[in-house]
Formats: sequence, structure tokens, C-alpha cells
Amino acid sequence: MLTTAPYLRIRRPSPTAAEFTVSTLPPLTMPLQLSFYAIYALRGILSSLILLFLYATWAQSPYGSFPSPNPTSSLSIATALSAILASGPGVLATRLASQTPPRFAIAVCAVALYLLTRRMYTEESLLVLRGLGIQTSSSKGNILAGRATTRFIPTAKIQDVLVNEAFLGFEVRHYLVVVVDGEPDVVVVFPKLLPRADVVERVWRGVRECLGGRSTARNGAVLGGKG
Repeated sequence: MLTTAPYLRIRRPSPTAAEFTVSTLPPLTMPLQLSFYAIYALRGILSSLILLFLYATWAQSPYGSFPSPNPTSSLSIATALSAILASGPGVLATRLASQTPPRFAIAVCAVALYLLTRRMYTEESLLVLRGLGIQTSSSKGNILAGRATTRFIPTAKIQDVLVNEAFLGFEVRHYLVVVVDGEPDVVVVFPKLLPRADVVERVWRGVRECLGGRSTARNGAVLGGKG
């Protein structure tokens, strides 16, 4: 399996620092790494073919034309594009483009490129640094959008770290939040994955321990404040 149910990884580089990561990416064994390499290679090939088809579609439209190679430069972009269109895949792309309505071709290719650039797993983390603050990180869904979205919250602005409860459909879900001074909304940790209650509580206790706080429990929900 290329993905798994969200699970927790804990890394403690020092007594005053801890990183809690919830991920759907299984441990990277050699077969899994080879599978990822093969999938990314296939995605790259398919994306290149789609872009070639889009270029052939544009070249046959009223807004584009086949480039005229520059005879004085054998390495010009126009020469390269002409050579690509003259190749086997280029001829096939040109033939398909001539038989496909441009609007339909663009819509289908846009959806295909979006799906091909989707990240295959989700990973979110919480880095706690005693005396400095905490940093939340959440991987982006699209590979082209970058690796992750991060936010750092200084210790001086952390009012509380606690576990909230909410209904998700007919299910009660627990989630970790950070109350930030001066902000009307709390910062939800692991907002995409929303791990199980036992994982949330384990992370909360680890955060409290790293920040020097003390664990308490009330009404079945784990709560906490700054120590």
C-alpha cells in the first residue's frame, strides 16, 4: 500500500525540543521507494505528453502557429519545438489535436494535470521548542504548490494548548488547538488528518511536557494551560 491510516511519529532531538508528525506515508522501505520512483516517472511522462498535446492544440488554433526555425541557430527554441512536433509523439499529438475541440481538450488536460500533480500522501507536524514557541506544518495537496505550509507561534503569544471536541457527522472527534493571544480563532493542529483521540492526547501530553506544563483532565476531555 502506498498510503496508510494516519499514525504518529515522535522525534526528540533534545530534552527541550520535540517534533510530533502525523502522516499517511508508510515507513519507506526499498520496495515502497521504488514504487514511488516508478509512479513519479510515469507521472512525468504523462504530464509531458499532455503538455505536448496542449501545445499542438494551441499551434493549430487561430492564436498560434507552428514556429519557424531560425536557420542561423540550430539550438533555438523554435527549432526544438519543430523537432518535437515532427517526432512520432508530436505527429500523434497533432493528429489528435486536429480531431478534438479545443475547449474540451483544454478542460480535460487541465483536470488530468491537476490529478497528476496531486501529492499521494498527507503529512502534518508540530514542532515544540521550549522557550521559543511552536511551529505547525501541513503538507500541500499539490506538488507544484510547494512542500508544506508552516506557521510559527512564539511562546509569549501562546495562551493555552488544549484538546477540543466537535461533531463530525454523527462522530465525536477530538482535535488539538492552540489559543493565540490577540487572535479571535484558535489554531487547529493536524487540521487535515484529525487523528484519533489517543494520538491527540499523546501529542498534547508531549507538548505540555516539552513546554514545562502539567497535565490535567476534566469531564473526559484533556485540557491544559500554560504552566
